[in-house]
Amino acid sequence: MSDLTGRTALITGGASGIGAACARTLAARGAAVTIADVDEVAAKELAAELHGEAWSVDLLDTAGLENLTLDVDILVNNAGIQTVSPIVDFDPAAFRRIQTLMVEAPFLLIRAVLPAMYSREFGRIVNVSSVHGLRASEFKVAYVTAKHALEGLSKVTALEGGAHGVTSNCVNPGYVRTPLVEKQIADQAAAHGIPEDEVLAKVMLTESAVKRLVEPSEVASLVGWLTSADAAMVTGASYTMDGGWSAR
Repeated sequence: MSDLTGRTALITGGASGIGAACARTLAARGAAVTIADVDEVAAKELAAELHGEAWSVDLLDTAGLENLTLDVDILVNNAGIQTVSPIVDFDPAAFRRIQTLMVEAPFLLIRAVLPAMYSREFGRIVNVSSVHGLRASEFKVAYVTAKHALEGLSKVTALEGGAHGVTSNCVNPGYVRTPLVEKQIADQAAAHGIPEDEVLAKVMLTESAVKRLVEPSEVASLVGWLTSADAAMVTGASYTMDGGWSAR
């Protein structure tokens, strides 16, 4: 499929997990991709594989993003982190860090890409949200708060961008087979007081009708469709890929 030939795409957190899968999918469809990641080595390795570009950037340094101007056709806001802890024990600094990376940075990047998108009357913004942008879970106060905020940011962007050919949507997977999820297992076990080998069945997949993790390539496939010409009338939407979790 080459429906993105001639288009440019920027993917944050693009060096691994969902971001890397998105980069591969968009590149396979013809887009010139830029891999933005705090891990410079991994970003450069993937960029070389995909004949793209690497952008070594710490999105927590929001001051460096405030006057940024970016000329791309597609923006995938994917970078994220996680902390699992009860509210009463939740480190306020960790809470702020998650809001900065997963709400403020996407806002600043959207702000940076919109002028060029408006000028060419085309743009695709895909925000990698989560089922936690629509539902809550215990011990994830910062992540759930950030993903709910990202949903609002995406909808406002859709309303403002509609007249300029710019769409903005969220994708909302359940637990995805990524390093971010794998790193949570020990913390989830401690928070819930269960062995690590019971976390998948008793915590992560308990609400899903389909009892398996989502694959990064499955999320990337949906992102690929949302960036295509076929999705020109899809905006302000949130697409769940959660195995039926949000059907409850």
